[in-house]
Amino acid sequence: MKERDIREHAFTGPRPNRIRHARRLARLTQAKLAEAIGVGASAVAQWELPNGTAPTAEHLERIATVCAVSFEWLATGRGAAVQGVTEAPAIETSELAADEVEDRLLIAFRRIPRRKRDAFVRWMEDFF
Repeated sequence: MKERDIREHAFTGPRPNRIRHARRLARLTQAKLAEAIGVGASAVAQWELPNGTAPTAEHLERIATVCAVSFEWLATGRGAAVQGVTEAPAIETSELAADEVEDRLLIAFRRIPRRKRDAFVRWMEDFF
């Protein structure tokens, strides 16, 4: 996938912009999208305006299907616009504490002044 395509699929923004973006990804005009989902072209135009009307959940579902985008992304802005485009996870699970004791250790470690942390880690490494 070209770099430009990746940016297009990672688009975020308010719902009117997501609707317009989905339509453009599908290479459809407002009239063609309207025809495909069974509404008038003026409805699609309204949905793409910043202060325009909002589509119903049923219309959002149809837009997502016709434009081949994720319904969740279209409705909420969360996730990838296009299914199959992988995103980096928000956090790596390996960076989380494995259990309550490890969590307590991390909390205690964060209380140590920064200038003493390196000495503490070296002591822990030598201890074991």
